[in-house]
Amino acid sequence: MGVSERFIQLGSQWNVIHLPQKPNGFGILILGDRNHFVQENTSFWLQHYGRNQLLTALKDEGYTLFNSHLHGNHWGCEDAVFDAKQLIHYSLKQEILNREIHVLAEGMGALIAMSLAEEMPEVLRSIAMLNPCLDLSAHREREKEHKFFYKQLIRELAQSYGCSEQEAETYPLPSCPVHSAHVPIHIWQRLNVAPYAYELHAKPFIDQHMMNADHGQVDQTLHMFDHPRRIFQSIHKFYKSHEREL
Repeated sequence: MGVSERFIQLGSQWNVIHLPQKPNGFGILILGDRNHFVQENTSFWLQHYGRNQLLTALKDEGYTLFNSHLHGNHWGCEDAVFDAKQLIHYSLKQEILNREIHVLAEGMGALIAMSLAEEMPEVLRSIAMLNPCLDLSAHREREKEHKFFYKQLIRELAQSYGCSEQEAETYPLPSCPVHSAHVPIHIWQRLNVAPYAYELHAKPFIDQHMMNADHGQVDQTLHMFDHPRRIFQSIHKFYKSHEREL
């Protein structure tokens, strides 16, 4: 049995490439949420039971998946976007893959996904989002209701955006983005116990795109509980529907 994970360091960030036994030629960029990590020989997606199930199921279908630490709790900052681009270019150069990749973005990873969709749409085949954070400004405002979490968020924003904590309280942050790149997006949103409220993030994003035919395609699946196998089957079906044209 060959190597199933390859850990590499690009710049200061650790990355991992998950290699299937029988590659189907398509790649998936994983963009994780808060507290997700990639270290020298492990990652959050390898350690977390549910994420590992999803990762393994996609590998079993032949997908090559790649994931970066992206400076930890990056909140969509430019450095994280740059490192995501670097990993895409590296993976496409080193692995035998179709030149258009899928994206699997969870939580704050959606902020990076939207930046990539605007800056390099020609490389993206489709974007699957799990409980996305799409309006960071609204998220900051909502967190004011929770003093401890608000202070923690402000510290992380200051570090990610290179400003003081005082400046981070009013720093102009990404708000609900306009998706005009015509990269297909599907959102899987949990309606209970979700870290990013549906009414603040996914719903305004979807409503905005339904009102303008020039915006890219956005669909959604709403659910109450996490069913890893069911979600995997739905994501896999979405990816397959956008693999008809090579």
